[in-house]
Amino acid sequence: MAAPLRVAVVGSGPAGAFCAQILTEESGRDVGDLAVDVFERLPTPFGLVRYGVAPDHQKIKSIVASLTEVFETPGVRFFGNVTIGSGAGCDLTVDELRAHYDAVVLASGAPLERRLGVPGEDRAGVVAARDFVSWYSGHPDAAFDTSVLAAERAVVVGVGNVALDVARMLVRTPDELRRTDVPEHVVEALAGHRVREVCVVGRRGPEHAKFTNKEFLELAAIDGADVVVSPDDLVLSEQARAVAARPAAARLLASLQKVAEREPQGRARSIRFLFHRTPVEFAGRTDIDTAVRAVRLAHTQRPEIVEDLPVGLVLPAVGYRGRALAGVPFDNTSGTIPHRDARVVDGERVLPGLYAVGWVKRGPSGVIGTNRLCASETVEALLADAADLAGSGAGPEGIEALLRARGVPVVDWSRWQAIEAAETALGERTGRGRVKLHERDAMLLAAGVAG
Repeated sequence: MAAPLRVAVVGSGPAGAFCAQILTEESGRDVGDLAVDVFERLPTPFGLVRYGVAPDHQKIKSIVASLTEVFETPGVRFFGNVTIGSGAGCDLTVDELRAHYDAVVLASGAPLERRLGVPGEDRAGVVAARDFVSWYSGHPDAAFDTSVLAAERAVVVGVGNVALDVARMLVRTPDELRRTDVPEHVVEALAGHRVREVCVVGRRGPEHAKFTNKEFLELAAIDGADVVVSPDDLVLSEQARAVAARPAAARLLASLQKVAEREPQGRARSIRFLFHRTPVEFAGRTDIDTAVRAVRLAHTQRPEIVEDLPVGLVLPAVGYRGRALAGVPFDNTSGTIPHRDARVVDGERVLPGLYAVGWVKRGPSGVIGTNRLCASETVEALLADAADLAGSGAGPEGIEALLRARGVPVVDWSRWQAIEAAETALGERTGRGRVKLHERDAMLLAAGVAG
């Protein structure tokens, strides 16, 4: 009979949840011989599914139903509102988890934004798209100064799906926003903003755009804004035509061409695509002006052309990167945890019982389904090592004792369900569907663990 196996997973997004699911399905152990404890620093599970998927994409959010089944599986436990790290604000260290569990899987994602490295990037009004997404998604730690919404023009730097999400949310009507679960204060702020034009800027040509055809078609069909594509940006060089011949690129270019041929309808707002341009400076009016007033764009095919675009809000959407965890090797260049076949390595040395999965393992790429394949690879490595690992940890009971002794208000699965019920009740009171609680204290109060 196989020895009991105790596994800690750090992070409750899709990658971490899929690891828990696959472990219960493929470990070959009965209930009682396998324990998977999932730790999450927020009081709420699901990671970027809750706080990264655009709120008007409810079909994608439906993955929550299957992730919920994972956490309701016997042998899987949720430890919400527990921060793993070191120093002030942290509740447990990775070393403590390693001492008490036979294996630890790091699924901490990519919570930081990549920087452009452009002069003026620290000016007021230059806001990482990730911060904007967190704010409209109701993230309890979101910091977003709504005064920047007084700008009449916003520039989104990047041509991925997140860039399109951001542009779309800036032109949604209040009625459309109230069909989602975004907090009411977000609806009110977006309803009253003055942004009339959103420019989506891409360094390369449309054949290299990272957003999908499906995402673009959704944007092109929006009622609240004209979507504008310049025919000049769709004239391809011979080299570009080779890239454009790929099926996905060809479909997207055909859709862009149809939009370029449309006459603007004179709507109150517009989304304008600017390809072959890259920001070289975020400028103020004077040397002592701390706010962004213009984006200086260089034409990447004709470097002699530089244009200044007046702007009051810039949202770089150029990707995410992982964050280092105390006690864990980290590659600052890639923003990932170094590993060999999912096993965390320190130089050439494999750290026994420590694994990585998801974006912190491979970088911020792929879709939700990609994380399942990634989780399968990680679990395969863990189970291959299981004979040597099982029984090596002191046991999860010691971790529970530490959390009690440190007075950590842990949100277990039943308490998370109480938060869900409070969000549903809030929606009913305001004549909407479910409405997210966005303050940590309110979440903990609803969960019944507030101090």
